[in-house]
Amino acid sequence: MTLTLPVLICLASDSILGTLPKPTLWAEPGSVIIRGSPVTLWCQGPLETQEYRLDQEGLPWTWERQNPLEPGAKAKFHIPSAVYSTAGQYRCYFETPAGWSEPSDPLELVVTEPTLLALPSPVVASGGNVTLQCDTQNGFLTFVLVEEEQKLPRTLHSQNLPKGPSQALFPVGPVTPSARWRFRCYYYYRKNPQAWPNPSDPLEILVPGVSRKPSLLALQGPVVAHGGSLTLQCRSDVGYDRFALYKEGGHVLLQGSGQQPQAGLSQANFTLSPVSHSHGGQYRCYGAHNLSPKWSASSVPLDILIAGLIRDTPSISVRPGPTVVSGENVTLLCQSWHNIDTLFLIKEGAVHPPLRLKSKYQSYKYQAEFSTSPVTSAQGGTYRCYSAIMSHPYLLSSPSYPLELVVSGPSGDPRPPPTGSTPTPGPEDQPLTPTGSDPQSGLGRHLGVVTGVSVAFILLLFLLLFLLLRHRHQSKHRTSAHFYRPAGAAEPEPKDQVLQRRASPVADVQQEILNAAVKDTQPEDGVELDS
Repeated sequence: MTLTLPVLICLASDSILGTLPKPTLWAEPGSVIIRGSPVTLWCQGPLETQEYRLDQEGLPWTWERQNPLEPGAKAKFHIPSAVYSTAGQYRCYFETPAGWSEPSDPLELVVTEPTLLALPSPVVASGGNVTLQCDTQNGFLTFVLVEEEQKLPRTLHSQNLPKGPSQALFPVGPVTPSARWRFRCYYYYRKNPQAWPNPSDPLEILVPGVSRKPSLLALQGPVVAHGGSLTLQCRSDVGYDRFALYKEGGHVLLQGSGQQPQAGLSQANFTLSPVSHSHGGQYRCYGAHNLSPKWSASSVPLDILIAGLIRDTPSISVRPGPTVVSGENVTLLCQSWHNIDTLFLIKEGAVHPPLRLKSKYQSYKYQAEFSTSPVTSAQGGTYRCYSAIMSHPYLLSSPSYPLELVVSGPSGDPRPPPTGSTPTPGPEDQPLTPTGSDPQSGLGRHLGVVTGVSVAFILLLFLLLFLLLRHRHQSKHRTSAHFYRPAGAAEPEPKDQVLQRRASPVADVQQEILNAAVKDTQPEDGVELDS
């Protein structure tokens, strides 16, 4: 009898889970959407529903979660502007105290208007060629590629494709900087060649020129949390009227009109929100005048890193301590129990790129040491560590606890670290640069070290015997080194003792990223942080 009761309870539980009905999923105003138009997906479950979940086929994570609008109500998933990637198959689920339901019947969303992409890139060197790809979800079409800003729009190519999702490839080139290469893609049905639906968004091919390059910076800094907002600012003192932003590996350009905050300066802000894994990468921007087709040279590339997508939280510590005197040697240590490839050291409020080092496996941890020689007041501030893996170099872990480094002047009076960010690094915002990045300054330091060691060696010859006899029993204590950890930052638990977090919309892709981590790491020399 004692064995029957648990079995009956288990069978009853399975029976409850098996009776959960499928939710109902539908789209308003319909499942065929004009590109750029809003669409709302509704999911309806039973009265006891606590949460709804919407998945898009092909994505390894949950597309979105929603609570019912009111007890027993349906859930609303709103898409303000449909794009080509919105098209696809969707399913929804609901959760009750008994568990998650089976998926709803699939709902197919179709985005009807064409999309125009440049392959492999919309940035093409003078004299080069590019392929433009026009595609749509409809079939039995003729595609037409039209070059804009001509007295009579010129059809470059047309192509008939069979029924189903369709695409057409149009070779263009060679391109030159003396013309503006701006295109739209149209299509029409074979039975009605006079009716052309709305065209694609315009696509411009950018041919970099030689005029002065603009500067590109991230207003929030180069590290942005997943789900946050990112604003990239392209600016110049040339007075450009328009700017273009390009992400390496992308197929389109973002363009914006130049604003003039003051005479002689122009800028354009590009806001990307909410930030996802796809926003990580390397960006460049270009400037141009309205009366000229010629674009400027490229800005210096800017790396954007997305934090919170690697399931890891490294630790940070400092030796000899968080408060030091200007001129001392300071080492910041980043550590992780996970098999990660790279560790980043980032100073809050700094505009220079973060430091990065390959991790070394030592004492059952993956770690990297960032050293100063010597430290200056400009290097005081708040530091954090992040980790990354080789297969996803622009995706970072969650940050470590913050560590506040206070650098006192020669008199012992603390000098507060610089706060905020400025458009260009100044003397109070000096990056902590890797060892060997300045050969001349490095040679000077080594000569100074050799001279100091020689003098010290002569003096120590007279005291060596006395010190050895008197302090022999203390030698082990004197040679030990200790790292200070910030308040609230406990020693990281071993990997097998780390508590698993509650699943989140990015949990699946996080686990996939961790499983793809390279097992072997290559050692790299330590990093020295210059003043």
